Amino acid sequence: MVHAHPRFAIPPETRFVLDAYQRRREFGDLRVAANRHRLAAWIVRTERHRFADLGLDPDRTAAAIAAAPPTLGSAIGTVFRCYAERFGKPRWGDKRPGYYQHVDVITRLFPGAQFVHVVRDGRDCVGSLKHQPWYRPDSYAAIATWAEAVDYGDAAADRLGPGSYHRLRFESLIEHPERELAALCAFLGEEYDPAMCEPAAVARVVLPARKTWHDRTLGPVDPAAQGTWRARLDPWEIELCETVLAGRLRANGYEVSGGRRASPSRLARYAATASARRLAHRKRRMTDTVRRLGEPSPAEVPAPPH
Repeated sequence: MVHAHPRFAIPPETRFVLDAYQRRREFGDLRVAANRHRLAAWIVRTERHRFADLGLDPDRTAAAIAAAPPTLGSAIGTVFRCYAERFGKPRWGDKRPGYYQHVDVITRLFPGAQFVHVVRDGRDCVGSLKHQPWYRPDSYAAIATWAEAVDYGDAAADRLGPGSYHRLRFESLIEHPERELAALCAFLGEEYDPAMCEPAAVARVVLPARKTWHDRTLGPVDPAAQGTWRARLDPWEIELCETVLAGRLRANGYEVSGGRRASPSRLARYAATASARRLAHRKRRMTDTVRRLGEPSPAEVPAPPH
């Protein structure tokens, strides 16, 4: 929908933004030309980064990265700027659900970034994840992921403020796309364009054919994409979702069916899963804090075009 706007380019999901940040020390001082060239080659040549999905010439893109200002944010931003130029558009964005855990990293790389948080009924999210060919964790992890995303989103909203954070309810978007997209454009400082309500017109251009799980984008916006959890979740999954997510669901406008409470054994397993994930997140943050000692502060890193 956003890519259909004449001023925005939104690529398919890539895998190099967070990877580059976590491995930034390996590339050394980016004021050294050789280090920038090495970083550029790593971005465009590493298969897991899915650079090929962007439809860009790797050599030209690598040259543009090497010629960019000597900051990691500028190097990464150059890739997306090249993608936007492919479509003749002045602004770019990026989407990846896992970014909710790394808002601090994104704001460090791109101090002027604006965040759009799409919130969907947690039960539908769990039902969708468990049927995706690429999803390996179990339903306990899927439920914990949605709880985290909502909690992290709430924290980001408080920290970033209304000028940098916009929450968009998925169900409202598919029921009233014009209204919700107009509000989104206002947040982004752009005029709404009716083409945004016709995402199918650009879906085949921007989405790799292998991503069959995005087939809904090839048709009209369909309000029937909500409430599918009733058919996709097992009874115990519904019980667990509504037991552990009830407060978050209601806070985001979703009614709880009022069924049975999840069993103690299911609750104990969920608690262990959620606790392990929280511990992993804390370890990641502590590691990053240590690594950042002596590095330039965000204020010392120039913001690249976005």
